[in-house]
Amino acid sequence: MLSRTADHLYWMARYIERAENMARVLDVTYNMSLVPNAAESEAALWLPALEISGNVEAYERDYFNETQQEYTAAGVIHYLAMDMNNPSSIYSSLRSARENARAVRVAMTSETWENINSLWLEFGQFFGQDLSQSGLSEFCDWVKARSHLFRGVCFGTMLRDDAFSFVRLGTFIERADNTARLLDVKYHLLLPEQEEVGGAVDYYEWSAVLRSVSAFQAYQKIFSDTIEPWRVAELLVLRRDMPRSLHACFDEITSILEQLSSSRATECRRMAGELHAKLRFGKMRDIFQHGLHEFLSEFVTANNKLGVEVHKTFLSIS
Repeated sequence: MLSRTADHLYWMARYIERAENMARVLDVTYNMSLVPNAAESEAALWLPALEISGNVEAYERDYFNETQQEYTAAGVIHYLAMDMNNPSSIYSSLRSARENARAVRVAMTSETWENINSLWLEFGQFFGQDLSQSGLSEFCDWVKARSHLFRGVCFGTMLRDDAFSFVRLGTFIERADNTARLLDVKYHLLLPEQEEVGGAVDYYEWSAVLRSVSAFQAYQKIFSDTIEPWRVAELLVLRRDMPRSLHACFDEITSILEQLSSSRATECRRMAGELHAKLRFGKMRDIFQHGLHEFLSEFVTANNKLGVEVHKTFLSIS
């Protein structure tokens, strides 16, 4: 497969997954604002959503002025959802996904293209809405549902060839990054001063985190107990049977890289295998002893390096 085609397919999938992730970040932050003992100030509640997506400086540059120097719900929601100048907003991610898909329409099924094109057209219904006043939950649910539909159409219609493999690879590399960052939202929000992780945590706050990754029912089925932080982390980090866990993502990534393996892919396989081994053989006790925030930060860095290596190996045009 041509590197240019692989690149478009890979980033199409990453942008769809990224839009879903941003919807999950907004959703969990909004849900946490509704529970007892939520952050006292609006800024303390919404700033972490910018921090975990790396958008603090850009937000301050675009939204702060002489009279406005605060992080508001309305500002953060608009910036992360609908801002055309924010390259990581839901708007920008869906637009980029469609542009990448349009460039390689012949490499995908007609159903896949029609799904992405209709997604973009339907997105127009949200233009002009003030999501901070009403409709944020419905908007986030819509983004998540359309992302699920995209993956279902790909899985149900695409030939199991290199094109399908690059779509899956983009999905799972982005999802691993997303899950780690989303779990870190909880850390930033509830433990902003680097306090020890693992103390008594309010049930509703952890419920919001679980629901944001569609894991609340899975938690109840597996543990049948009160929500404990180390168990939430175990579910989202080490459980290979949880679809959005880091372990599950790297089960898929290592398998895909073996299918795409070539004489140039040795470093990709090595980097993915190293991360996979940590997740496969790691213990939650050791992760908490090291520090959950530190573990997640190191994971995000290593996962990003893997993404760079994938681009150098398969996607760069030489």
